[in-house]
Amino acid sequence: MDKKVVLITGGSSGLGKAIGTYLTSKNFKVYGTARNPKNYQDFDAFELLPLDVKIPETITKAVADVISKEGRLDVLINNAGVGITGPIEETPHEEILNVFDINFHGPVHVMKAVLPQMREQGGGKIINITSIAGYMGLPFRGYYSASKGALGLITEALRMEVKDFDITITNLAPGDFATNIAAGRYHSPVTDGSPYQEVYQKSLNLMNEHVDAGGNPIQVAEKVYGIIQKKSPKVHYPVGEFMQRVSLSLKKILPDKLYEKLLLNHYKL
Repeated sequence: MDKKVVLITGGSSGLGKAIGTYLTSKNFKVYGTARNPKNYQDFDAFELLPLDVKIPETITKAVADVISKEGRLDVLINNAGVGITGPIEETPHEEILNVFDINFHGPVHVMKAVLPQMREQGGGKIINITSIAGYMGLPFRGYYSASKGALGLITEALRMEVKDFDITITNLAPGDFATNIAAGRYHSPVTDGSPYQEVYQKSLNLMNEHVDAGGNPIQVAEKVYGIIQKKSPKVHYPVGEFMQRVSLSLKKILPDKLYEKLLLNHYKL
């Protein structure tokens, strides 16, 4: 049987690289993407194609290149994303637009680019890497939560629209994992004299501690592999520490204000 062909956005580092390396070891033909693959001359885990999710033309070309080389595209993993922190009131608007361009509009453009091929070949799978943070509004991560939450809702809607084409779309929501996301995250500056100065700095320190102490990205890769093997994947899959996963169940059953109090206690606010 021919190898299944996988395209992973944001495949040069972090979760994307871990997923691609793992799937390669499982005999998939993996293509990753990076804005500029020339910056990764020593990268040999799998082939990297140039793609910037903010530039639709690069998306169209990368997808066309994969189809030209392989004749099909079985799995899309929408992994490219960016973090953002800051008080809602003080975050520059251009940074809000940027995080939605990368975390929401970009993945939508990639899905629109691969759907015609998947429909023509009689099926395919799309896995959108969202976040546990996308299921709740987190203090000083509100724009990140909103961008990932929006992607999760689009996934739910599109999944129903394409069901007749044997295309399945799934949300995979990681918690905190030890990647380089904190280094690439946009931080609204902690401003002297800001009414949020003390509480934001404290929250920022706590967020970085959570990422630094996060789990091994191989857990996400294994979950992706498991989803690909399923004939009919579920809509949502969380992956992360026990309490992070439990937090999703608690949000469904607890009164809103009680759940809010748990978050406030967790973030020491």
